[in-house]
Amino acid sequence: MSRNSNKKPVGFATHITAGGIAGACEALTCQPLDTIKVRMQLSRSGRTPGTKARGFIATGVNIVRRETPLALYKGLGAVLSGIVPKMGIRFASFETYKGWLADKSTGKTSVGNIFLAGLGAGTTEAILVVNPMEVVKIRLQAQQHSLADPMEAPRYRNAGHAVYTIIREEGFATLYRGVSLTALRQATNQGANFTAYQEIKKFAHRMQPELSELPSYQHMIIGLISGAMGPFSNAPIDTIKTRLQKATAVPGQSAFQRVMAIASDMWKQEGVRSFYKGITPRVLRVAPGQAIVFAVYERVSGIIEKITPTIREDDGYSE
Repeated sequence: MSRNSNKKPVGFATHITAGGIAGACEALTCQPLDTIKVRMQLSRSGRTPGTKARGFIATGVNIVRRETPLALYKGLGAVLSGIVPKMGIRFASFETYKGWLADKSTGKTSVGNIFLAGLGAGTTEAILVVNPMEVVKIRLQAQQHSLADPMEAPRYRNAGHAVYTIIREEGFATLYRGVSLTALRQATNQGANFTAYQEIKKFAHRMQPELSELPSYQHMIIGLISGAMGPFSNAPIDTIKTRLQKATAVPGQSAFQRVMAIASDMWKQEGVRSFYKGITPRVLRVAPGQAIVFAVYERVSGIIEKITPTIREDDGYSE
């Protein structure tokens, strides 16, 4: 990356294009791990004393045996349909918040304010895109019908049908079930992710002053490290959110009451380990996923910037 202080920030079109391509690559690569994670979080295995919960490899093998390998990609349509606006909103909102929080005299944004901008970006993407997308995705992933048996008809045929059925039977608000937990998860994810990525990338540049651009493999390594931080910090939130979005609403029960009921049931019936169900496939999905996103985004945005006059500023985020 060039150190020219007169560089302009990335344009909105670059965020949309590069982010969308990067997100699509991530989804296509990592969706099977996300499906396994969701099945593990919804699983009741291990509740009987003396038995162990099914691990992520056994869960994946069970899905493939009963439902064919294509079942690992259940919910992919919902993910792909939301990935472009999700990534565009993430990058564009982060840059906006970072600009608002920058020191007016120097134009630089402190580490603390980078984290706050990441929190804001995660919250924004959760409310506008991620929560509705995940409700649909989880409903599709939770279906344990066999794709090899045409007589075993699924409740939801695809993402579009799932949206239609959910709204018709449960109301539009169902698409926003668990939005507070999703926003909290996305906020902590992006706060840690943006901050770690920028700081580690700055360190890499200091260690290699002769490089104007970091090679793609270094972007992947930095993304892998920063991407692993979120899942460990908010696994309980993600597990409760998954069960909340899978369940049908109880009349007269508030969202907070549902969250507390799910958490209480998990604690009593399955113990503290239940809050970390699916953590292995989640880390294996999110960390490599972020590595792919960072590497693809850097490469695609670099190509776009060579074609257009819009170039990133030095302290700007490269995801």
